Amino acid sequence: MKKIIVSSTSRPVAALALAAGMLLSVSAEAKQKVCVFDLLGTQGDVYAMMKDYSLASKAWGGDIELKAYTDERIASEDFKAGQCDAISITGLRGRQFNTFTGSIDSIGAIPSYAVMKDVLSILSSPKIAGSMVSGGYEVVGLIPLGAGYLLVNDRAINNLSKASGKKIAVLDYDKSQAKMVQKIGAQPVASDITNFAGKFNNGQVDIVAAPAVAFKPLELFKGLGTKGAIIRFPIVQLTGNIIINPKKFPAGFGQKSREYVVTQLERAFSVIKKTEADIPAKFWMDIPDADKPGYVKLMRESRIALTADGIYDKKMMSLLKKVRCKNDPSSFECALTDE
Repeated sequence: MKKIIVSSTSRPVAALALAAGMLLSVSAEAKQKVCVFDLLGTQGDVYAMMKDYSLASKAWGGDIELKAYTDERIASEDFKAGQCDAISITGLRGRQFNTFTGSIDSIGAIPSYAVMKDVLSILSSPKIAGSMVSGGYEVVGLIPLGAGYLLVNDRAINNLSKASGKKIAVLDYDKSQAKMVQKIGAQPVASDITNFAGKFNNGQVDIVAAPAVAFKPLELFKGLGTKGAIIRFPIVQLTGNIIINPKKFPAGFGQKSREYVVTQLERAFSVIKKTEADIPAKFWMDIPDADKPGYVKLMRESRIALTADGIYDKKMMSLLKKVRCKNDPSSFECALTDE
């Protein structure tokens, strides 16, 4: 083997080069890759918020690099495979990483944005930090994505009895949706985030559930046509989750992150409300007040059954009920103990 001789004059240069190489290596290793799901890719509101989050995280020791995904399933699989150190996805998809926070997006559990704001504020507290860690993952931020509304291709479908026998798109990874659809006598059609809108727009299903933020990018107005409507009655409140592999981030990063994210709630709610206001009034349909208690009762019964089945987290269900009753102490459920 050929012997390499380093002269005394070249040793300081060699040492500096080696040190510089080591520093570059450490810097590269310290960078955290965050995979961001946004229907509009780098042009969407979620991605824009995550760019600001990336800048803010430098104060907590973060060095974040964002990668946009328009397919949530692929983002989730890349995260599980270790190709991402963190991920920004919906709470429905995030339930697989943390059932506690994943149960926020439960059927009818959060009736208004006021209740939603209270819930998310509570979950930023250090007292709840232990529940944010599960199975080697940590939820470090929760942001509202808006209420999920039912979209029907015919305004004549204006009550539950008329939904019987209709085809309803359900996300194939969320067992709660199929069970709820079967409960009202409708037919669940397994779908995912990439094709549920297409099925509605092409007439393959009669009903879908979606937040206002999906209306324009997924062109759901095509499925509504001239006869359809958006039923102005929230059946679920959707969240966005920032989830990390804590081993890839500095100690204490999670709590600092949650405390930052909660300061962004007003910004998120203003985006939601503007998006809802931008949908033409002709597409909205209100249901009679007399029908609402029946829907509330049905959704409550479904939540209780789904919690018993282990799909929803009992601790979260209890917390959500407490916040609902704080906001509306006169509600019939506040005297009951079965949720």
